[in-house]
Amino acid sequence: MKMTPIILSGGSGTRLWPVSRKQFPKQFCDLLEKPLQTLTIERLQVYGEGLIVTSSALKVLTEKNISQNKLKISKVLYEPVGKNTAAAVALACKYLELNNRVDEIAGVFPSDALILDQQAFDSAVKTATVAANAGSVAILGIQPKTPEIGFGYIQTSNVDKKFNSAVDVLKFHEKPNLEKAKAFLADGNYFWNAGIFIFKISVMIELFKQHEPELWQKISGLKADLSNLAEIYASLKSISLDYAIMEKLKPSELKCVPCDMGWNDLGSWDALVENSQGDLVAVEVAGKGNTVFSKQNKKYGIVGANDLIIVDTADALMICKKGESQKVKDLVEKIEATDKKIVSEHVFEHRPWGEYEILCDESYFKSKVIRVEPGQQISYQSHAKRAEHWIIVKGEAVVILNDEELFRKQGEHVFIPVGAKHRIINRTNYLVEFVEVQVGTYFGEDDIVRYHDDYGRS
Repeated sequence: MKMTPIILSGGSGTRLWPVSRKQFPKQFCDLLEKPLQTLTIERLQVYGEGLIVTSSALKVLTEKNISQNKLKISKVLYEPVGKNTAAAVALACKYLELNNRVDEIAGVFPSDALILDQQAFDSAVKTATVAANAGSVAILGIQPKTPEIGFGYIQTSNVDKKFNSAVDVLKFHEKPNLEKAKAFLADGNYFWNAGIFIFKISVMIELFKQHEPELWQKISGLKADLSNLAEIYASLKSISLDYAIMEKLKPSELKCVPCDMGWNDLGSWDALVENSQGDLVAVEVAGKGNTVFSKQNKKYGIVGANDLIIVDTADALMICKKGESQKVKDLVEKIEATDKKIVSEHVFEHRPWGEYEILCDESYFKSKVIRVEPGQQISYQSHAKRAEHWIIVKGEAVVILNDEELFRKQGEHVFIPVGAKHRIINRTNYLVEFVEVQVGTYFGEDDIVRYHDDYGRS
């Protein structure tokens, strides 16, 4: 069954804070055996090479996720700024049109949802593809298990309880209160909206022309080399695909494929607890039902407390009562008012050449552990306000210092004076790791002058 998957990868990372953050959203986090985006792309590989629409801020994470997991992706479209799902889908459709692919079937899939039943998923996609070939837009509707107030609902005509057909969509409903959610569950013809749509590309283009003509007119000005994408995106309004298109369609134009495929958007720590026991490294005394998520090398002792979710990272600790984790978003808003950095950044950062992790950050010095992947090198650079000491702790590296080439192996050191040009090169087939200690008056990442960079950074 041929289909072009369009994978939408965005998100602000607030509901699964402190593991998920704005610059490291949940689809890339080690929450399960593999990151959610990896699982999503692997699930869709059987249908063909897809394309990803994501933020330019997630470029490094996206490309590493693809290369390290050997995933098959035909194209990544990087949005200069997020403009919600209507713009993302319009961009994907325009790109496919520019490549003479309007007669293909495409599917829109969020990158950060968990689906446990691959067979049920494939069956639903097959049914939706048949409806899309007939000219409809098909949306997958998830069989609700509980009266969930955190999801939107799709109201349908009478459903075949075998879930093997596409039925008319009568109405979309926003997140309901508990009383309405209970009524939806009892009715049997209401389904959770998982944001999965399947359609013929030519049909979706016509729907944009009809219902969002201004948005499509602007997207239509996109050049084949995407060189004017930033200019176009700056003028687009921010609106979801549901509001822009789906909620305006007639039952004859929009079908729902009800399914039960073990779907979960993992939108809260409670949802994650249901699907994983986390890294439980706690010792409990007079307490029970506690779950700890941690990558820290430490023991956790819990005395006389029940049903807690404890999430520990290098720079933040979050504790909440089970059943209350939807309020983490409110917690993040309060923290962000006084500390924006801890909401958006981790102490580690992925770079095109590898990664680094901050060990200590004081007013008078800063230390990091830096890992350079095989065949990679950092930019040739200098700093105006700090000197650096590098100690190689793993592997062998070449250091360029003021155009002189130096060889350093495990246990050896090099000093980088203020203003000196320098870089480290890994010419081996294994990882190079070194500890960097900065001394000076300022340690920000913007104190860099680059003279040469393999990745086009200035």
